[in-house]
Amino acid sequence: MRKLFIPIILLFSFFLSGCSLLGEVNSTLQYVNKATEHINKWQDFGQVAPQMVKDAAINAEAKNELEAELKSLSDAIDEFNETEPPAIAKGVHQQLVEKNEEIKHVIENSMINGELTLEKLQDSELFTLINEVTTMMNLLEELGQ
Repeated sequence: MRKLFIPIILLFSFFLSGCSLLGEVNSTLQYVNKATEHINKWQDFGQVAPQMVKDAAINAEAKNELEAELKSLSDAIDEFNETEPPAIAKGVHQQLVEKNEEIKHVIENSMINGELTLEKLQDSELFTLINEVTTMMNLLEELGQ
C-alpha cells in the first residue's frame, strides 16, 4: 500500500506545482494586457494631444474637452498604479508607476483652480514623458513571451 501511496503523492505534488506555474503565466498575461492597454491610451493621446492643445487655445469647448481628457487619463493613472503585478513584472510595473506619477504631476501643475492653463501644459515635459511611457511597450512584449 505504501508503494502505491508515494507515487500518488508525487503525482499530486507535480499537479499542484503545475497549477501554480499556470496561474503565474495567466497572471503575467493579464498584467501584460492591462499594461499594454494603459500604454496604448497614452500613445493615442500623444498622437492627438498637439492638435487638441492648438484647438484649445482658440476654442473654449476644445479646451473643456482637453481638460476632460486629462482628467480621465489622470484617473486611469490612479487605477493602473493600484494594479498588483505578478512577481516577474514588478520591475516593469515600478517603472510605469514612476512615469505615471511624473505625468500626473505635470497634469496637476497645468491646472489652476481646476482649470487648465495651456501655457503651463505647453511648457511642460508632458509629451516627452508620454514618449518614454510608450517606449516601455518593448519591456511588456518581452514579458508576454
